[in-house]
Amino acid sequence: MRENNREYIKYLVRKEIPLSTVDETKRILSACSDLPDTLNNPVVTDEEKHGIIRQLFPEEMQQLIFSVCDDGAVGRLGEILDEYTELCIERQGSIRAVVRYVTPLTESQQEDMKAFIKEKFNREDVNIEYRCDPDIIGGFILNAGDFEYDKSYRTSLRLMRESLKNRAESSSDEESFADIGTDDSSKRASDIISVLKSEVDDFDRKSGVTETGYVTRLGDGIAMVHGMNHVMYGELVEFETGIRGIVQNIETKSVGIVLLGSDHGLTEGSTVIRTGKRAGIGVSDKLLGRVVDALGAPIDGLGSIRADDYFPIEREAPGVIERKSVSVPLQTGILAIDSMFPIGRGQRELIIGDRQTGKTSIAVDTIINQKGQDVICVYVAIGQKASTVAKVVNTLKTYGAMDYSIVVSASASDPAPFQYIAPYSGTAMAEYFMSKGKDVLIVYDDLSKHAVAYRAMSLLLHRPPGREAYPGDVFYLHSRLLERSSRLDDEHGGGSLTALPIIETLAGDVSAYIPTNVISITDGQIYLESELFFSGVRPAVNVGLSVSRVGGAAQTKAMKQVSGTLRIDLAQFKEMEIFTQFSSDLDPATTELLNHGHMLTELLKQPLYNPIPHSEQVVLLYGATHGFFDDVPVTGLRSFRENLMGYIKTFASDILRDIDEKKILDDDMCKRMEKVIRDFKS
Repeated sequence: MRENNREYIKYLVRKEIPLSTVDETKRILSACSDLPDTLNNPVVTDEEKHGIIRQLFPEEMQQLIFSVCDDGAVGRLGEILDEYTELCIERQGSIRAVVRYVTPLTESQQEDMKAFIKEKFNREDVNIEYRCDPDIIGGFILNAGDFEYDKSYRTSLRLMRESLKNRAESSSDEESFADIGTDDSSKRASDIISVLKSEVDDFDRKSGVTETGYVTRLGDGIAMVHGMNHVMYGELVEFETGIRGIVQNIETKSVGIVLLGSDHGLTEGSTVIRTGKRAGIGVSDKLLGRVVDALGAPIDGLGSIRADDYFPIEREAPGVIERKSVSVPLQTGILAIDSMFPIGRGQRELIIGDRQTGKTSIAVDTIINQKGQDVICVYVAIGQKASTVAKVVNTLKTYGAMDYSIVVSASASDPAPFQYIAPYSGTAMAEYFMSKGKDVLIVYDDLSKHAVAYRAMSLLLHRPPGREAYPGDVFYLHSRLLERSSRLDDEHGGGSLTALPIIETLAGDVSAYIPTNVISITDGQIYLESELFFSGVRPAVNVGLSVSRVGGAAQTKAMKQVSGTLRIDLAQFKEMEIFTQFSSDLDPATTELLNHGHMLTELLKQPLYNPIPHSEQVVLLYGATHGFFDDVPVTGLRSFRENLMGYIKTFASDILRDIDEKKILDDDMCKRMEKVIRDFKS
């Protein structure tokens, strides 16, 4: 019983209002659909409202309705009456049932029905209402308590059709009777006849028992449903209009459900049916190269996608025993990241920064760099403009990355529930490929908008708001999502799921609520700074605030050998640059340190959608850290770098090949690199 309805129900109990009067009041409310609006209208005077109540409602109910009207709670009147009715029925030890039929039941059948309900619900007093319903074709439907016993021909025919359709789909789609021999045709025909016979024989047994409920409040993509006492959190339910919803709130007498679609056609009193299964999506290899919505339905106009399996969107993360340590690099192709903040397969690395600082560009570059690396990529766009998602898709197509990628889009125009489930749906798709032993990369762009969508949904569900109006479980919202990223051991398939969540900050405030939450969940962060971005340093990676908690374990030995002093050199340069910005007379050692720092900063600049292969990164960093580029003017370093790599690819491509194969630098390899760099410079 809701707390704000308690006093009204106490009044009804005290006055011992009969259920017949309550039913009459409900009928009046149902017949006068605009009555609550009239009684809530501030333009209508209290005297006029009281006159309407005296004219329409039974005398026993008038005092209650006066109070409800004065308190501005007319919209809850139906809910109050329902709760009182249920309370009376419980006190009387009776149960109400509704039987819908086409052919009227005989007296003996009615007695059998009453005996069945008494035995099933252990009640002595049974009140049965009979209604003629030609739409069910034949048979009957019994609604008793929260359960629905569907013995109608309509349901039996629907189940028969679904069974035949599933059997047809299980056979080859491409075969037809015209393409096969006579023997096969006759065999196929006999198979179909036997299937039809078995379905017809089972016709009378095709019935189900479904727990049902009815809508008591509807609006803003949220439905409050009375009944379904055994429903599970996260369960998929189906409304009478065909749209589905996910159970999010479980209260004493009702459940809160978020709608996965339009509420057109739904009203208060519409029925809801349990499906008995957790919310999930259909998955298959056919998803690769496609753009889908949060429910896995295609939105790219390239036809439907046939599902091979069903994965729940919410799934328990792999346990510690199932995991393996992160030791295989996932190359981003971005020199600054692969050298200083390496990402390993199975890691969760946060990309964080203000708006328009290149966060999505880093993720897209990483996806492009996976070409030929046998990595499946999933890009989840949450709350983005549809035009922005279209640009990302077009970029991936241009660079041939859509062949191994899936784009999941829940745009800003989609309802909050779609934006809420989008990252979970994308993770379910990624887990499908991970379960097949594949390495998968998933990008969540971005989780700030995901948290905002969850906040909107939670407030509509009347959950108590906490800090910044976010619900109390907003940390768990992201932790249960990101914990699913892992690297599995060989016994469990050996696949991996690497996550790159993106968080947008306001004015560089990394200590805000959502950023600190996600920072504490992930294994490091790449912090992009607006000041660096606008000064031309792109990617605008802040070396001081960025970190990878996996570190050298996610690098090859060759990369560790050439990048070991890079962060220290850049940190010393930044510190010295601040101290010497007002000095005019510098000693040679300081000048050399500053020149080396400027060279490294310029070297780490990288154009958009231009990832650098691992072997080329090793050569460039070796040359930079061993002083071969210090005498090159900073303004000409980019062209020098491009020409050097072109020269090596033409005259010393064996060096790049050996680095990729051996992944370690020996003395001979170092001498060969030094020689080719000197030859090029000379």
